[in-house]
Amino acid sequence: MNVKICGLFREQDIDYVNEARPDYAGFVFAESKRKISPSFAAQLRRRLSGDIVPVGVFVNAPVADIAALYHANVIAIAQLHGTEDDEYIARLKAASAEGGGTPVEVIKTIRSVELEQNTPLAAGADYYLIDSGAGSGKPFNWELLNSFKFTKPWFLAGGLGLDNIEQAMALNPFALDISSGAETDGIKNREKIVQLVSMVRKGKNV
Repeated sequence: MNVKICGLFREQDIDYVNEARPDYAGFVFAESKRKISPSFAAQLRRRLSGDIVPVGVFVNAPVADIAALYHANVIAIAQLHGTEDDEYIARLKAASAEGGGTPVEVIKTIRSVELEQNTPLAAGADYYLIDSGAGSGKPFNWELLNSFKFTKPWFLAGGLGLDNIEQAMALNPFALDISSGAETDGIKNREKIVQLVSMVRKGKNV
């Protein structure tokens, strides 16, 4: 099972994930207390271990802005939290592939209420991320997942932390996406990051 630590916004946050070795690291470019600028994201990306995949988090951002970050190797995956549809994703993939390159991979966030309403999922995404809301930091009713069959790999997000990580793992998502659960008082906590990643790697409490 894969694990992503999201919302990194300090140099020491990068040091923590370099030590813990999650599969993905998330940089937030949307409005948030964890938002960082493209220039600082580039600085953090250079500090990030090469075997950790950098993910950019966006909400209805201009396609050109995301493509520029991808072409500059600041991000490798775009995580979309807004109203981006298949037409938007197609434009993003085309823009990111300009010059004959490989298009950026896309994680499309699906709110739990959309599962309840059987809302059609964006077919153009490479992955889905299931959350209670746009970075709400709260878990939703995970029983919804038992009756839903995803056609693509999916990330589980929303209020994941040391108190419920084992229950989350039992749902067998492709990856767990952790942000506030890896923090103390809104700041990334080294011990929590290391322990969370270790628990996912071992599949049990440590």
